[in-house]
Amino acid sequence: MADKAKNNKSPGLLHGKYELGRILGHGTFAKVYHARNLQTGKSTAMKVVGKEKVINAGMTEQIKREISVMKMVKHPNIVELHEIMATKTKIYFAMELVRGGELFSKVAKGRLDEDSARLYFQQLVSAIDFCHSRGVYHRDLKPENLLLDEDGNLKVADFGLSAFSEHLKQDGLLHTSCGTPAFVAPEVIGKKGYDGAKVDIWSCGVILYVLLAGFLPFQDDNLIAMYRKIYRGDFKCPPWFSSEARRLITKLLDPNPKTRITISKIMNSSWFKKSTPKVVKLKTKEDSEFEHFNGDKSSKPETLNAFHIISLSDGFDLSPLFEEKKREEKQELRFATTRPASSVISRLEEVAKSVKFSVKKTESRVRLQGQECGRKGKLAVAADIFTVTPSFLVVEVKKDNGDTLEYNQFCSKELRPALKDIVWTSPAEKSTLA
Repeated sequence: MADKAKNNKSPGLLHGKYELGRILGHGTFAKVYHARNLQTGKSTAMKVVGKEKVINAGMTEQIKREISVMKMVKHPNIVELHEIMATKTKIYFAMELVRGGELFSKVAKGRLDEDSARLYFQQLVSAIDFCHSRGVYHRDLKPENLLLDEDGNLKVADFGLSAFSEHLKQDGLLHTSCGTPAFVAPEVIGKKGYDGAKVDIWSCGVILYVLLAGFLPFQDDNLIAMYRKIYRGDFKCPPWFSSEARRLITKLLDPNPKTRITISKIMNSSWFKKSTPKVVKLKTKEDSEFEHFNGDKSSKPETLNAFHIISLSDGFDLSPLFEEKKREEKQELRFATTRPASSVISRLEEVAKSVKFSVKKTESRVRLQGQECGRKGKLAVAADIFTVTPSFLVVEVKKDNGDTLEYNQFCSKELRPALKDIVWTSPAEKSTLA
């Protein structure tokens, strides 16, 4: 920590923003400190990585990958990365402080009952499903990398061995052997290439087994003998496993990745669906907000002046407001129309009906909300209607809740096709199209 002392009055002060305290843990390449953000007063975990050690071990790309992954995967059940800082000799990860310890510590005291195991497993699957939707594969899932917060919610940590879908070879598979022996999938041992999603699902199966049994499904003092058991899928469920749990674990620990259960089928299994994940229960405010929706606006559409219009559009022509090109993390779209507000609202209601979304409306605002919980709760979409002239409106559609990727897919597959014929285009654009 000597490089900090040269730049700050206090040896425990980092960039004048974080006050570093006691060590929370350490590994081969990193130490984790308790830190306090002096601007907000909030506690964080500060992971400190020595650059020289990383370079000497040839792990520069791995660290870069971990940073990229953690910036992408923001989810209630994944440890959040707040920011990255660096000095000449060290890299600092300011991360969410998770105070409840490792899930491993809980299991070390004895096996869990099925309801408790189910709760953790639901949260784990929710987090991994979210990662996979972003093309991210963890590849080192185990109880030691699963942390618990103060409320007992699970948080997936340590993306140091993760991979992107971009790392796939020409055969569409990953080829780097990694992971912890007892939790590694048979196809990784076989070294013939593997599907990152299927490997994570296998590890989830081992974790579920450990939660319910209190011990590993594949054990042997001889590593080669243990690998043989993993390769054959040679394990037995204890007699206290329920028949539903036994069925699910058998599908999770299928040694053939092609027939191994998928995440969508895991979520639809009877054992998984027996009770609602805690992370979803905490989101009941969504339904409350939807029930109390009143538009928060006057009943008539708001009138826009020229300055409003310019601020809404990238240029002076309103036709580009309905943008065809989808940006990856885009959370809003706008379009102009010569149809009355009532027609816009009716069209949005038709879209909602076709996908079984609930609708709340005023004369100038519509809110659509999905019935099913997605990767970040229920998807909600809000549409605000603004008047330019009595016969010319601008409609702004935004994601109001839920996952951005799911919102973009909803806009692409449902919303845009349904609204296409009411969108105004300029005469110049019409002549170009002709």
